[in-house]
Amino acid sequence: MTGINITEIKGIGPETARDLEALGIKTVEDLFEYLPYRYENYELRDLETVKHDEKITVEGKVHSEPSLRYFSKKKSRLTVRVFVDRFLVTAVIFNRPYLKKQLKIGDVITLTGKWDQHRATIAATEFKKGRQQRSSLIEPVYPVKGKVTVKQVRKFMVTAFQQFSSLIIDPLPQALRERYRLVDRVSALKALHFPLNYNQLKQARRRMVYEELLLFQLRMQAFKMMKRENEKSTAIPISQEDVDYFVEHLPFPLTQAQKRVTNEILADISSPFRMNRLLQGDVGSGKTVVAAINLYAVARAGFQGAMMVPTEILAEQHAESLQELLAPHDIVVSLLTSSVKGKRRQELLTRLEAGEIDILIGTHAVIQEDVIFKRLGLVITDEQHRFGVEQRRTLRTKGDNPDVLYMTATPIPRTLAISAFGDMDISTIDELPKGRKSIETYWIKHDMLNRALAFVEKELKKGRQAYVICPLIEESEQLDVQNAIDVHAQLQHYFKNFRVGLMHGRLSAQEKDDIMAGFKENRFQVLVSTTVVEVGVNVPNATIMLIYDAQRFGLAQLHQLRGRVGRGDEQSYCILIADAKSEVSQERMRIMTETADGFKLSEYDLELRGPGDFFGQKQSGLPDFKLADVVHDYRILDTARDDASAMVRSKAFWKDDAYKHLRQFLAESGVLNKERLD
Repeated sequence: MTGINITEIKGIGPETARDLEALGIKTVEDLFEYLPYRYENYELRDLETVKHDEKITVEGKVHSEPSLRYFSKKKSRLTVRVFVDRFLVTAVIFNRPYLKKQLKIGDVITLTGKWDQHRATIAATEFKKGRQQRSSLIEPVYPVKGKVTVKQVRKFMVTAFQQFSSLIIDPLPQALRERYRLVDRVSALKALHFPLNYNQLKQARRRMVYEELLLFQLRMQAFKMMKRENEKSTAIPISQEDVDYFVEHLPFPLTQAQKRVTNEILADISSPFRMNRLLQGDVGSGKTVVAAINLYAVARAGFQGAMMVPTEILAEQHAESLQELLAPHDIVVSLLTSSVKGKRRQELLTRLEAGEIDILIGTHAVIQEDVIFKRLGLVITDEQHRFGVEQRRTLRTKGDNPDVLYMTATPIPRTLAISAFGDMDISTIDELPKGRKSIETYWIKHDMLNRALAFVEKELKKGRQAYVICPLIEESEQLDVQNAIDVHAQLQHYFKNFRVGLMHGRLSAQEKDDIMAGFKENRFQVLVSTTVVEVGVNVPNATIMLIYDAQRFGLAQLHQLRGRVGRGDEQSYCILIADAKSEVSQERMRIMTETADGFKLSEYDLELRGPGDFFGQKQSGLPDFKLADVVHDYRILDTARDDASAMVRSKAFWKDDAYKHLRQFLAESGVLNKERLD
């Protein structure tokens, strides 16, 4: 069915069509796919099985004369005692005073409303004299606005199915439907709009969720395949002998996870297709050494490598680490940031273009026009979400389709990785190096702050340093939470014998770098900051992370903050200060004190906060599914991804008649024409 105008449905004229268009409904197909966001259940319930605050429908007999009370001319409350089975309950009905005259003792009535178990009361939102007589006990509720009502949408839906249901096309091949015991598309849509029972609704939803996720994954997998075939890259000849030699001479052994991801990346680099891979690993899992091995292998093969990081201090840190690992093997590592100016900069650029520099580390300074590589083979972007799409693309154009590796220390749950980064290959370091001390994490209430500060002072006297994190920069009338400016002033007074620094997002990049460098060099013993310290900087001497109003942060963010300490040999501590009032906040604090695994925490975070909040809604990169929920439908997502991947790689998919509707969907999506995948 393609493009039948909504006005072809009986009863929909031009004016109603305009109202429906405001809801995104232009065609009959749009109407069929305009799904309810919830269902009203009018099935009669036994009060013994009903939970407190649940919405219920009951039938009962009026037991006493109704009592009516007015609050104003228009506002009233009618209460009446009703026998429901063997229970005597009170029904409360607001603003319908006329019912006082209509209700007689012994009348049978049907009530729908919220059940208050403690008071044995139903706050009735719907009332009817007589027994339950609905044709459907499960009624769909649609999102509506303007002049369109839910009742109208239901009515149009009935007419549309009568006129056009025979034209609905099922894109899923029969063999696939049989494999997973899925109902056909017409039956599924009918059941979603006119369910007879909850089991039928469940089966219909399962079918449509699979279809939605399969179509999404087909786009992803086809796009990935097309991109791979159309983006040929130079196959860099990797010497396994060289790699083995380098690994053997590292000052520490690699974990199994590091070995696995290194092999995955090297296989991509040596293939004739351009690598597009995301390397994710928890704080301290050893991503830098994996980057070093790959940069070494590329340099040994006669190519150059580049690494772009978001801040100058991080660039310096990476340059220092890589210099230490690569210089003994005669690999030349150079640093380019905005601080490198004039003659020094020109000299560096000349050497880079001549191929005398093997590895260039830097901030966005490495993507400026005058930065020219002789033979760029591998581009690594650290904390890739901190760069814009254009910045990442510019770095890729510096060579002849170089291989690209994105790195992140934010563990992304598998379900979100499949959804948001489906066009990338993903490597995961899911194991920490042996011997790392775990960070002891405690949750305290605000009334224990003095004890916490005394503990911090004890650590400072041992020569250690501490981070103190606040959710806000300055006082807010809307939020009763600690702010960095006030906390900085308080702690300067409290820690009189130590220097207390202040950092927040309103400072310039240079000011932030200067303060961070001061903390790293122990010119400040305490750093009060907002979450701008969240990613990257390595201060081995910092052993305490104190977080005010920790309930304001998500688990993934708290874990990132905690990862700023525990980088040296000494035992480190994370103290969460939170008067967590809600159950979700308390659960988050409890999980933080019990779990050190970033991937487990990210899964919890996803369940507690939802996918939009995990990434930040605006830049989440997540598709807007009508029915599917990547958190709860992760098993179906996994299956759909595997099926889509197998399909696009099979000859049958591109030829057999059974797949023609899926091929048509891909053609219409623009993926096959190499259009941008949104």
